[in-house]
Amino acid sequence: MSAGQTHPGSDPGIPAPDGGLVRRLVAEQFPRWAGLPVRRWASGGTVHAVYRLGDALAVRLPLGEGGAADIARERDLLPRLAPHLPVRIPEELGAGEPAEGYPWPWSVHRWLPGTHPQAGALHDPVGLAEDLAGFVAALRAVDLPDAPPAHRGGPLSALDAETRAAVGALRGIPEEGVDCDAVLAVWAEALRAPAWQGPPVPLHADLMPGNLLVEDGRLAAVIDFGCAGAGDPACDLFPAWNLLPPPARAVFRRALDVDDATWTRGRARTLSQALIALPYYRTRNEAMAGNARHVVRAVLDDLARAR
Repeated sequence: MSAGQTHPGSDPGIPAPDGGLVRRLVAEQFPRWAGLPVRRWASGGTVHAVYRLGDALAVRLPLGEGGAADIARERDLLPRLAPHLPVRIPEELGAGEPAEGYPWPWSVHRWLPGTHPQAGALHDPVGLAEDLAGFVAALRAVDLPDAPPAHRGGPLSALDAETRAAVGALRGIPEEGVDCDAVLAVWAEALRAPAWQGPPVPLHADLMPGNLLVEDGRLAAVIDFGCAGAGDPACDLFPAWNLLPPPARAVFRRALDVDDATWTRGRARTLSQALIALPYYRTRNEAMAGNARHVVRAVLDDLARAR
């Protein structure tokens, strides 16, 4: 998530990545694909524009400098990770470069079929929990020397100021109905939990429903590795609260053998992301805001059941 990024269309000197621009970029740099139909793919993402290119390809264009950094990170990490993971991940088939007034690198990927899972509407939540745990375990086991730090993969305390500022913003939006005192209590408890003492582990670091693809209810692919790197393993526990219902959540935890401190940090990291997203996206991106509301409810319900 990059809440502060600016769409390039807001700068009159930078062309918006529309279909015409995509056609020109592809024709100039990848003439073998010139003439394939181009159509915008609607998504809840906020960092890249995605266009279908024919039936088998996708063009992914950053909407700002942060997205351009994601492209560079993925070009490094995706080929190193793909052979070791149990499901498909993006495969770059063409490394596009700035041109036609468009200032950032861009990519042509193989199209990955599937649909995004939705919390509360999972076909096989326990099976999906097992698949997600298998993906996270396989990713952690990859030997990834010189991996960059994962986005928000450092100490939990590094998120404290931003999280508390987000809660302050939500106090001014009473219609959202967030129990700000309750979420701050969850956050304070997590800050007291033991920090991760082991070496940084490989992480996706953004396992949101919009970055997962399922087929017949099971995990088929994981996309968008722009936040990936190494850090606290709690960062990849997000699906426990942003997607899985309580019984499947327990399956996910058992499959990964998560200790109490890591579980507490993972819950707090998921909550922090939701609290930061909600005041920003509530009028900008319904998919992001809706999932943030779900996370807040899931975390508070989780703790209520444990008492």
